[in-house]
Amino acid sequence: MFVSRGKLSIVAAALGLAVTAGAPAPVAPAAGESGPRAAAVAAAAPASGLPGGGRTVFGHRRFLTAYYGTAGTGILGALGETDPDAAFRRIVRAGRPFQRPGEQVLPVFELIVTVADGIPGTDGDFSHDIARSLVQPYIDAAHRHGALLLLDLQPGRTDFLTVAKRWQWALEDPYVGLALDPEWRMGPDEAPGQATGRVRAAEVNRVSAWLARLAATNKLPQKLFVLHQFRESMIPDAGKVRRRDGLAMVQHVDGFGTPAQKLATYAAVARPEQFTMGFKLFYDEDRPRMSAGAVRRIRPAVRFVSFQ
Repeated sequence: MFVSRGKLSIVAAALGLAVTAGAPAPVAPAAGESGPRAAAVAAAAPASGLPGGGRTVFGHRRFLTAYYGTAGTGILGALGETDPDAAFRRIVRAGRPFQRPGEQVLPVFELIVTVADGIPGTDGDFSHDIARSLVQPYIDAAHRHGALLLLDLQPGRTDFLTVAKRWQWALEDPYVGLALDPEWRMGPDEAPGQATGRVRAAEVNRVSAWLARLAATNKLPQKLFVLHQFRESMIPDAGKVRRRDGLAMVQHVDGFGTPAQKLATYAAVARPEQFTMGFKLFYDEDRPRMSAGAVRRIRPAVRFVSFQ
């Protein structure tokens, strides 16, 4: 059974709650622009690249745990319920039960930086960017605490690559990765909340090629690159998604419901031959919520868990 992971997000976005909770009007920096503060943070990053050492995301037997949401509001997920430092402490606590001997559990902030809207806006794309001033504290916190930051895109009617390029200034930081959310990639006549979005492999491949070039040009460590999915139709030709050197590619299987429903969704869409596998847990919508032990027993094995 397929179940949407984002019904509450649809309602919140449709009502404009992400905006009223503190996200200002869209910010669209030019492609390639790098603010001085972002450059300073990137320059301060350790030469080895990633928190905990090394240059590959899942090296050192890492297991990733994340909080998902946007800045300034808890309506779209647990991440925004607190400031970044408090969120980090919560992620660490949530991740402890998943750790196994010899593993590192690496905390991740998954921050929705382009938020789907229920209204078209002045540009007609049914989404808005949150302000840089709301993103920078998460970059700073990632470096302060030794965590990753994952920028999540809900692009509405705009293609993923166009939106991703607006966030190049942040993606030039070695700790910052990218997540694509096809649920919110709408067709030209669709709006968020009225249909479940989709993306073709060709569009994903354009984004991954651009991100891999960005990492190589800037001599960055491996980038975390996540594709969210809970229906086969969301990436109908997923088998054509290409692997890229320089990217740790994760298929993150979402969907709330009973454990049986969630496992059925996972079995239907998981492609472990192409991707490292991810899985989402919902604090409010999962009944009952699966334990860390139950998640670790899933096969094919999961190496990235997020909480919403």
